[in-house]
Amino acid sequence: MQTVTFPSAQSPFTIRHADRFRQSLSRIVTALICFLFSTGLASATDVVILKSSDIAAYNQAISGFKAALPNDVVLAEYDLQGDLEKGRKLARKVRAADPALVFAVGLKAAKAAQLELVDIPVVYAMVLDPSKYGLNAPNMTGVLMEIPMERQLTLIKSLLPRLKHVGTLYDPSKTATLIEDARRLLKSNGTDLVPIQLNSERDVPGALRTLLPSIDALWLVPDSTVLTDESLRFILNTALEERVPVVGFSREFARSGALLCLSVNYGDIGRQAGQLTRKILDGHVSLPAKPLPPDRIEMSLNRKTAKFLDIEIPRDLEEKADELY
Repeated sequence: MQTVTFPSAQSPFTIRHADRFRQSLSRIVTALICFLFSTGLASATDVVILKSSDIAAYNQAISGFKAALPNDVVLAEYDLQGDLEKGRKLARKVRAADPALVFAVGLKAAKAAQLELVDIPVVYAMVLDPSKYGLNAPNMTGVLMEIPMERQLTLIKSLLPRLKHVGTLYDPSKTATLIEDARRLLKSNGTDLVPIQLNSERDVPGALRTLLPSIDALWLVPDSTVLTDESLRFILNTALEERVPVVGFSREFARSGALLCLSVNYGDIGRQAGQLTRKILDGHVSLPAKPLPPDRIEMSLNRKTAKFLDIEIPRDLEEKADELY
């Protein structure tokens, strides 16, 4: 009997083509997964970052946030480009993806999250006075930018121990709560707050000239009606002419002539938000939870101003300063 040998079903030609097909299929699947992650549709996304706009301060906070997270956390990031309505659309897209947590950077991102995300944990940062904007939903917490008045007063008093009358300018529509809280705290420590209200930047010169003769120091608060590039220069120059020290909240103020400035580092704010996020994801912090004050303060001192005003800076305070001018 003649034996007929049939060719193998997997000839070298067929195997080569099968390998090429598998390689092509693998590349297609990989590209599809990358696309899903880039569009925020992949279900494996653990944390979504919403930022109000692409500015340096927000990016510094985001860098600090990322550095505080474990390497295995999957991140997706969206930029609202300053548009709240776009933010709300993005937040609805995020809600559909159902991440473990959302990090909202800046007021518009936080508002978009508050309006659209009701059952996903939200941690916010880089928002001044979040309670004013209703960012107190039970699924929200964050890291504040405001330095607690107690810590500010301790440092101010260590530099100006004879301080009795502190003056400030403010717009009641923007910073009334801050001023009232400061008034109560200062009074309990034997110091009077002398505030003058104004409603327009045009009111600054007259209000300042009225205020300076009756105070021992001028305290600048983050009030956009009072402080603009032009008004800040006028305030600092006029206060120095009247030999009144200025206490502010930005190292730029100290560089321009303010005696003492207490500020926060944006990267530190993001790092602290990242640490808070880790605790929430690990189950060590449950929502609702109160927002946290900044855990680190940056201090800037102007020695030239101190010398001009005949103010001696204590050695220990100078050693603690982050910036000296």
